[in-house]
Amino acid sequence: MAATRVASGRCGRRLQGPAAREAGPEDRSERAPERRQPRRSLEEAQEEAVFREVVGFTPDPLPVRYYDRDTTSPVSFYLSSLEELLAWTPSIEDSFNVALGPPVCRQPPLSSRRPRTLVCHDMMGGYLDDRFIQGSAVLSPYSFYHWQYIDIFVYFSHHLVTIPTVGWTNAAHRHGVCVLGTFITEWSEGEKLCEAFLAGAERSFRAVADQLVRIAQFFRFDGWLINIENSLSLAAVGNMPPFLQYLTVELHRAVPGGLVLWYDSVVQSGQLKWQDELNEHNRAFFEACDGFFTNYNWKEEHLGRMLVQAGERRADVYVGVDVFARGNVVGGQFNTNKSLELIRRHGFSVALFAPGWVYECLEKKDFFQNQDKFWSLLARYLPTHSICSLPFVTSFCLGLGTRRLCYGQEEVVGPWYHPGAQELQPLFGEHQLEGDGRGWVKTHCCLADAWNGGSSLLIRGAIPPEVGHMAVRLFSLQVPMPPKVFLSLVYKFEGPTAVTVALELSMGDAGGCHVSGISALNAETSLRHSTRPLRVPPTKLARWAGRCGQPFSGGWVQRCYEVSVRGCLLQDLFISFSRPPGSRQEETFVCRLGEIQVVDAKSLLSPLPQVQAVTVSQVRWQPADSEPEGPSAPTWLRLSCTLHWTYPLPQIHCFRIHCCRGPGGDPRGGESPGPEKPIFLGLAFTNQYRVVDLAVAAMGPGQNGRVEFLVQPVPREGFLVPQAEWGRATLLYTSPARDRH
Repeated sequence: MAATRVASGRCGRRLQGPAAREAGPEDRSERAPERRQPRRSLEEAQEEAVFREVVGFTPDPLPVRYYDRDTTSPVSFYLSSLEELLAWTPSIEDSFNVALGPPVCRQPPLSSRRPRTLVCHDMMGGYLDDRFIQGSAVLSPYSFYHWQYIDIFVYFSHHLVTIPTVGWTNAAHRHGVCVLGTFITEWSEGEKLCEAFLAGAERSFRAVADQLVRIAQFFRFDGWLINIENSLSLAAVGNMPPFLQYLTVELHRAVPGGLVLWYDSVVQSGQLKWQDELNEHNRAFFEACDGFFTNYNWKEEHLGRMLVQAGERRADVYVGVDVFARGNVVGGQFNTNKSLELIRRHGFSVALFAPGWVYECLEKKDFFQNQDKFWSLLARYLPTHSICSLPFVTSFCLGLGTRRLCYGQEEVVGPWYHPGAQELQPLFGEHQLEGDGRGWVKTHCCLADAWNGGSSLLIRGAIPPEVGHMAVRLFSLQVPMPPKVFLSLVYKFEGPTAVTVALELSMGDAGGCHVSGISALNAETSLRHSTRPLRVPPTKLARWAGRCGQPFSGGWVQRCYEVSVRGCLLQDLFISFSRPPGSRQEETFVCRLGEIQVVDAKSLLSPLPQVQAVTVSQVRWQPADSEPEGPSAPTWLRLSCTLHWTYPLPQIHCFRIHCCRGPGGDPRGGESPGPEKPIFLGLAFTNQYRVVDLAVAAMGPGQNGRVEFLVQPVPREGFLVPQAEWGRATLLYTSPARDRH
């Protein structure tokens, strides 16, 4: 816990750490279907698009598959039949469900021989509140945030083709975790379906495989779990290995790093007969794909027998653990560690099925406590992986909250849930000083306050009298350091304390590691380092550094630093706490972290792209459910519409969508915020957004109503783009002309 800093000052340096490993897969290029042009009259005025609408209450129906029937909010979806699967082609509506990008670079890569950890997310049939692509207003939802412990996330349901909801895919990819969908057949209907595409000619099963590959490639997830839970005819089971092999080869060609896994169900005779192990009865399926997911009722003797069957592919065998502990299992629930101890002793990978047990079966009010307890019991058996790319930016947001904040300012009050908005999550846990020391540090997520989003990282601890400072590792990294990086730490202490906080780096030698300088940016001069101001910084850099050292509401403090290095490998990020000089008593503290940024200085020298070609389409009008009281109160309408725009997605973290209403004011009372105070609507992680049930004033005959929509890009480096540079489009609307006869 105690840290020795070789380089003095706020940014420390450690010399120990794991060796560098080879780089991971490169990003795939952006894919999107051709966009249909909106059917609106369009005018250009000072680069702002203006669209005109006549209010009407008979909208063109939207495809039910892609939109919630009641609200028209876009939703993730599944396919229920072979006909639906074979008929699927990309459409503009599908684009809502496309992930922002592939998994970020990680070490070790998934292709390494290290045993892996798979989570199979099976929760109450799937497609719950997580199906709402733009989020929903739900209190106390399920959240998973121990990403550094896992390698593969499977989204599971009992529909034929389970396409992972895009929020989960974006969250997983942000942490370097790959995501698989599920192809499942069950019961007598499943037997008929398999007979239809497997028992005949090769072209039939190849057509199914080709569609599965196209779907994974288009939606930017990483492969499939194949789960055949029904008997197969001899003809069908004979074609299963060729189907798996063809699917695997084609997926690898289309999706770098893609995976096809087989679940232990059918045996080579065609019988549905779970084996609870890899053996001669199911080995043919294992040999045709990337991995084997065993059933859950295994014993230690099964693991011993599998050592011979797996050979050098031991890491490709995922031993199933049902966290609900159904059946005759070694351990589940809070005894899941008993299963993992045996699995890891034999060198196999593990597949944790339904760890959402802590949410489904225990008290919701204790969810975070139970979630942390569950994963802390497993931590010793779960090797972490490291992120290996910059920028590294996180506000610790879980993708949920009881309100939403932006730079410490309250923006929206009320519960919200948006899994795709989850930021990079740290290693959680409680740490005690070795020996007889009384020092301790505990980290956990907290919804009570936030810098950006709905939560922050709360760190509590005590520094004993005999210790000068303590540090806790938050993130594991493997990043070759560029010559110059900028660091930022946003924090605040809860209550008075003399303890100081610092961001600490662990750096290894990537060829003569040398730290040539650490200096503060736009902050108070340190006793150890003098400020080195930048000479006329470029626009992006000026915006990134513009908030450094500035006072913020709520007690937040931001400190920024410039670090110059040569030949170094960034391995870990620590947060350290130091006692004040001369103190001889135990020092306790409660510190809230709001944001950490590590940014390559070179990335801030390039020009900032512009949001362009914002359009408004698919407009729907509805009368408001209730009218304001009073003789002069205006009549309100509910407006829904789709915004599209263009922007290079590899350079974006997300888009923040706002609106400014024209004359008529805000239905919540008071004056319209005006262009200086846009109303926040939501987040987008692709180049489109569905505005849903926005309250606007109804206009009388001959009057124009006005709504301006604004698209704020949030670059990957995390700085604030001025409102003048947001994309925008205006919708002008009128009531239909009255019939004079």
